Amino acid sequence: MRLIAEFEVFCESLPLTEVAKAAPDATVLLRFQYNHGRRPRFVITVTGSPREALTKALSETADVAAWSFVGEAGDTHRYQATPAFSFEDQLGDAIDDLAGLESLATAEAVIERIVVLPDGWRQIGWFADRDVFDEFASFWQTNAEFSLLRLTQDGDPEPPGHGLTDQQQEALRIAYEQGHFSVPRKASVEDVATQLGISASAASERLRRAQSRLIEETVAHTWPPLPE
Repeated sequence: MRLIAEFEVFCESLPLTEVAKAAPDATVLLRFQYNHGRRPRFVITVTGSPREALTKALSETADVAAWSFVGEAGDTHRYQATPAFSFEDQLGDAIDDLAGLESLATAEAVIERIVVLPDGWRQIGWFADRDVFDEFASFWQTNAEFSLLRLTQDGDPEPPGHGLTDQQQEALRIAYEQGHFSVPRKASVEDVATQLGISASAASERLRRAQSRLIEETVAHTWPPLPE
């Protein structure tokens, strides 16, 4: 039985969390190029942040030794970066069980997606069975903070929006009911914010994150990839 798991690992020592902090409104995706030895290169895809802010953050973070701009499509930008440390060296001060960390690399699992957060990573992965997943989850529960968002069997259908937080779902529902998405628009962000009881800037950020999440789950994977 193969499992699909979505979970969050809260550990600020994970690579690129400083970049995510510098671009709180952006979606930062990380992929490793594993054919580059003990320090596999990063492929970083960023949506929803000015390019200037990202280049500044990449230049200032201690995680990155060198980086280059690869390409762009709309407000999505892609970078390739050489990490400054191996994964073990990066997490050495934060995690005691480095042998356990190394063993995860040989587990019967594939991490398909990594979203970098200001305080950790959100990941989606495939696991051969429940024992493999439990070993993975147990390691992070012991060495950091672990939050399971969903765990399903391979092939189980899931509706779009499953990954939205309760607050994001509420914001989208209220915005829709008030006519924020109507043409012409019948409600402003300020109207939605009043209904939610939060500031207009907080409401705008919540709606943007929710819409970005829906795009990721529905149509983003059908777009032509940026050039490598």
